Amino acid sequence: MIDGIDRALLEQLQYDATQSYAALGTAVGLSAGSAHERVRKLRERGVIRRTTVEVDPAAVGRGVLAFVMLDANAWMGDAPTRDALAAIPEIQEAHIIAGAASILVKIRTETTEDLQAALRRLFDIDGVTGTQTIVVLESFFERPVDVHNQHPRARINPVVP
Repeated sequence: MIDGIDRALLEQLQYDATQSYAALGTAVGLSAGSAHERVRKLRERGVIRRTTVEVDPAAVGRGVLAFVMLDANAWMGDAPTRDALAAIPEIQEAHIIAGAASILVKIRTETTEDLQAALRRLFDIDGVTGTQTIVVLESFFERPVDVHNQHPRARINPVVP
């Protein structure tokens, strides 16, 4: 379980993962050493999966964003499907979903022609019978995980950091 200090550390790291442990500690009321130790434990427990940098997709030639739902004639939630999707470099995310489709993928390409080529490759995956594609015209925002949002019952008496 993570506590309020861990949540505050996670919030700070999502805002700027390059800050020093001294700055992190100051922001959450800990020493640099204590902040470092807590972050290390969060990594060990898998709460922090990785540290990365956010890149503007358009600046690196990936300005076309689409979400594609895959229709299938069989269960798609297995390793061969995962591996086939992972082999398409334009796919950034892939999720097994409930509803009218079986899988949802997030694709970024440079052009709509490149998107069309990626869609063709999706049809080569065993079991895929159709796609429903949504092309994003503009993104209002993308936000990191809200580490303070808890189950409604857990917020009866919310603690304000």
